[in-house]
Amino acid sequence: MSAPEAAATKVADVLQNAARTGVPCAPVRPLLPEADVEAAYAVQRLYVERAVAAGRRLVGRKIGLTSPAVQRQLGVGQPDFGALFADMAVPEGERIAPGRLIQPKVEAEVALVLGADLPHQDPTVADLLRATAFALPALEIVDSRIADWDITIVDTVADNASCGLFVLGGTPVPLGRVDLRAVRMTLTKNGETVSQGTGADCLGSPLTAALWLASTLARLGDPLRAGDIVLTGALGPMALAAGGDEFSAHIEGLGTVTALFGTEGATA
Repeated sequence: MSAPEAAATKVADVLQNAARTGVPCAPVRPLLPEADVEAAYAVQRLYVERAVAAGRRLVGRKIGLTSPAVQRQLGVGQPDFGALFADMAVPEGERIAPGRLIQPKVEAEVALVLGADLPHQDPTVADLLRATAFALPALEIVDSRIADWDITIVDTVADNASCGLFVLGGTPVPLGRVDLRAVRMTLTKNGETVSQGTGADCLGSPLTAALWLASTLARLGDPLRAGDIVLTGALGPMALAAGGDEFSAHIEGLGTVTALFGTEGATA
């Protein structure tokens, strides 16, 4: 095993142990070459390979770091991505069990569900519009296996872009019925507004973010496929979540989606 392979394996083991035990680990960036995002993606690929080998079903991708402010904070000039698995999807109305996540935060997003492959390295907006079957409002519950969210771009990419869970709204909306750049989002926590934003706050448009992802994955030889779910990135700031919290996001033109967090001892 080469030195880079050994480093990727060690980091993957550390993150997997944190996920299994529920005990967050120290930042993993000291275990990888400094600022080496490619090394971090090697860890993520190993995570995906292990997950698939264990029988988990890959159902799409999420896009992170779509906010210019967050990019500046982490010292990067582009988004990142992570893998979505079927067991990350939480049906709307089902409470998220305490302890399922380590340190969750919630953000509202536009989800795209593809009806056709996007195999080209230079996809156009027209390609994306034709390939998208419908859009949905979504809540991504991000999580970090790294203590206190002490992360850089290397940490979060290695940690599968801080993926946790996601909830999709139930009413599909064709893209011809909504201008994703102009949509307005309001996220409430226990009835109080905690985040607001617009489609333009996501790299200028959720479609721009999705094009970046489609192009990036095609260049890597792992393009987006029909049926894939794409979480296009946060439309506003994320909010901390705890047991008993109820989050609801309304995205104009797409509708409303809700996430519920259970408490210890709750039976429903």
